[in-house]
Amino acid sequence: MHIIYPNVLLGENVEIGDFVILGFPPQGKKPGELETRIGQNSIIRSHSVVYGGNIIGNNFQTGHGVLIRELNEIGNNVSIGTHSIIEHRVKIGHSVRIHSDVFIPEFSILEEGAWVGPNVVFTNAFYPLSPEAKKNLRGPHLFPGAKIGANATLLPGVKIGRMALVGAGSVVVRDVPDGKVVAGNPARIIKDISEIAAYKNMVRPK
Repeated sequence: MHIIYPNVLLGENVEIGDFVILGFPPQGKKPGELETRIGQNSIIRSHSVVYGGNIIGNNFQTGHGVLIRELNEIGNNVSIGTHSIIEHRVKIGHSVRIHSDVFIPEFSILEEGAWVGPNVVFTNAFYPLSPEAKKNLRGPHLFPGAKIGANATLLPGVKIGRMALVGAGSVVVRDVPDGKVVAGNPARIIKDISEIAAYKNMVRPK
């Protein structure tokens, strides 16, 4: 059993698991007021909830119990792991992989081919509960091919450069240049991605 609200447009061959909710109206909106699109050959696994107003490409997949809030733009071939949460107004490019138990807040940007390991936390409030906090929200920005290791935390507005690698458990407090490897708390540059044998033949996306 699943629930599909009005104005949800599904492409061909979309698989929908048990207890899935698609097009759930966000606060202040009526059912069906926001168009929701999910592309062909997508798989929405059980207990996932996709709010209204999402535009999602082809070959999309969720794990179980994924929450995707309203007004996001999600490209083709995107995978979001079990129990991950995507807040509203997030932009996710083609071929992004988000693993399980990840939190991605409003105004985050993940460009093409970015990879996010399990239990990663993005943040977007510079000074929580301050009078201007909600006016100044800014999520992290992952450039093409950026990779975030498990259990890392990214502070508001940090930019992770093309093909850069954030080590597991790191706390990223400042921008990471293209092709650099950072680790620690606070995260510091420890090497270039070209120094890692597994990445030597990879071309940095433009």
